[in-house]
Amino acid sequence: MRLARTATAITALALLVGATDPSNPTCPAEPDWGPAKAMSLTTRTVDGTHVLVAEGIIDATLPERLKAAIDKDDKLAEVWMRSRGGDARAGNEAGKIIRSFPGMVTRIPAGWTCFSACNFLFMGGDRRFVDDGGFFMVHMFTHTGDREAIYLAAEEGTAETVRLIADIEQQSALLASEDNDFLIRMGVSRKLLTDIMYRQQAVKTADNPSTRYCLSQEEVRRYNVVPEERAG
Repeated sequence: MRLARTATAITALALLVGATDPSNPTCPAEPDWGPAKAMSLTTRTVDGTHVLVAEGIIDATLPERLKAAIDKDDKLAEVWMRSRGGDARAGNEAGKIIRSFPGMVTRIPAGWTCFSACNFLFMGGDRRFVDDGGFFMVHMFTHTGDREAIYLAAEEGTAETVRLIADIEQQSALLASEDNDFLIRMGVSRKLLTDIMYRQQAVKTADNPSTRYCLSQEEVRRYNVVPEERAG
């Protein structure tokens, strides 16, 4: 009977999560990271708990809007999130705002995906939970998303290409430093960056198409992405 219940649970979870991505086998083929528009913030009550649902793309307006939304409901206890990311620095700032509210919980519910800048929003929680079937999906940040700028710089010659590379190096170093500082402040192991995030490819290659990684339940605990719950 116990084996039957276990098999049923595994089957239900598999149906919930769906197929894996062949290029990124730790992640779902079709991540549920919310709508492709600016992050919305809506409140709901779930089993008596006041929840703020944050879903969509992180933009520069999020930190201010997030603070206003949390200030508005003094009974708010959790922030649930799904997002494909967005503005990296806004994600960091929004995470700091969540941390400024002691005891605030952040959660990635089953079936939802929190990617890129959303990782830092999530890590702002004083307490954090990735539910079974939820995905904390990471990648290597890049400042080379504007391919047209790279092509134009190459066409303009060596000097312009060198200038662009120097700018990318500087901005990458600054963001890496900010990421390290943020993890220290949030109590997350910096090995999350060196062991996982910074080991991902920024751009897929013919030999290796992988550019994303979804942490397992063991890994979110190992790197203190999900802190151990202690008896109060």
